[in-house]
Amino acid sequence: MRIGCIAAGLMAILLSACSYAPPSSQAAPTSAPDSVMDLISRDYVELTLELGEQEAGYVDAYYGPVEWANAAKAKPRDMRELGNSIVDLMLRLDALPPSDDALIEARKRFLSAQLEAALTRHAMMQDEVFPFVKEAKGLFGVTPEFAPLSSYDAALATIESLVPGTAPLHERVEAYQDRFTIPTNRLKPVFDAAIVECKRRTAQHITLPPDENFRMEFVTGKSWSGYNYYQGNYQSLIQINTDLPIRISRAVDLGCHEGYPGHHVYNMLLEQRLTRERGWQEFSVYPLYSPQSLIAEGSANYGIDLAFPGEERLTFERDILYPLAGLDPATAADYFKLQQALSELKGARFVIAQGYLDKTLAREQAIALIQKYQLVSRKRAEQSLAFNDQYRSYVINYGLGQDMVKAWIERQGDAPVWRWKAMEKLLSEPMLPEDLVE
Repeated sequence: MRIGCIAAGLMAILLSACSYAPPSSQAAPTSAPDSVMDLISRDYVELTLELGEQEAGYVDAYYGPVEWANAAKAKPRDMRELGNSIVDLMLRLDALPPSDDALIEARKRFLSAQLEAALTRHAMMQDEVFPFVKEAKGLFGVTPEFAPLSSYDAALATIESLVPGTAPLHERVEAYQDRFTIPTNRLKPVFDAAIVECKRRTAQHITLPPDENFRMEFVTGKSWSGYNYYQGNYQSLIQINTDLPIRISRAVDLGCHEGYPGHHVYNMLLEQRLTRERGWQEFSVYPLYSPQSLIAEGSANYGIDLAFPGEERLTFERDILYPLAGLDPATAADYFKLQQALSELKGARFVIAQGYLDKTLAREQAIALIQKYQLVSRKRAEQSLAFNDQYRSYVINYGLGQDMVKAWIERQGDAPVWRWKAMEKLLSEPMLPEDLVE
């Protein structure tokens, strides 16, 4: 196991503070490696569930034995005991002999990375604050590097030419985009159609469980635009936030990201191929603040372009979604062109988040920069900042994750069939961010 700098420091503190002594049986396990791994796996799941009792939202999904969840609620250990348990599991994992099976080794590395993240989050639950970059490394296993905001000025100039006028650019863009708002009474048919098409395209390349399904709800009062709550048994609850008007471009985005081939498919394949077929219970629980999230968010974002390459998205939106939304299909091409230009600004979001969370940008400065470089209204800028307040460095999983997933998948081959095969592998094996790097 490669212990990161944050995890190594925290581990040393816990070992000295708790007078930890590893059990003598750890040095030379007498059980078969798979049996020992299964015991470690169960202890990891129980630990994760107990950490979830300490922080709402830490456990994003769980579909393992009900009695384990009940035990976590009935007899939760205190934070000191939980910290000691993380160290215990790390040492037990380290003591395992190497395996000739590459997938078993990948399983061990996955658990190791998840435990390092748990140790970092355990410290954060006790009010430890890390710089943005170190927090991202501790939780998600990557060290983000960002270009300066000035590097996005050329993209702003391009957008200036697409939305001419005398008002501030963010006001012009916001007013133009408002023309493509889906009326409230048409949201459901538009999203239904988008998700059906996302599923159809995904099912052409990935065999989905025959009884899989999802339920969709429209909600308010959230800092995010969409969320997938995986329920187990190949079922999901997909929520769409309607606090702010939803534009036509978001239907395919959210349909792919939250559904197919995004979070719904990712969770289903892990349940089907690892939890059920192999009995690897560690995949029955998903801690949100872990390297698993970079894979989840990166693949969900990349899945949009994989499912709708080139101008196939424009064609589908113009011919199917625009009429359902009551919008003029003749305007679709210009709006699509603007969306492509706006995508060049996505990295600015992460630069601003880093400055805000590291307190080099005050709140009003951050809001002004979000308006300038994300070209949104103040309300949308405030929602973006609320996401940063709630989830902190998690935001890097969307941009850096997408870039890493895209680069890895596209190295596997140019033909769509090879890219979909690579996507399926990514979604159904114990992959880590480090596996995506050449």
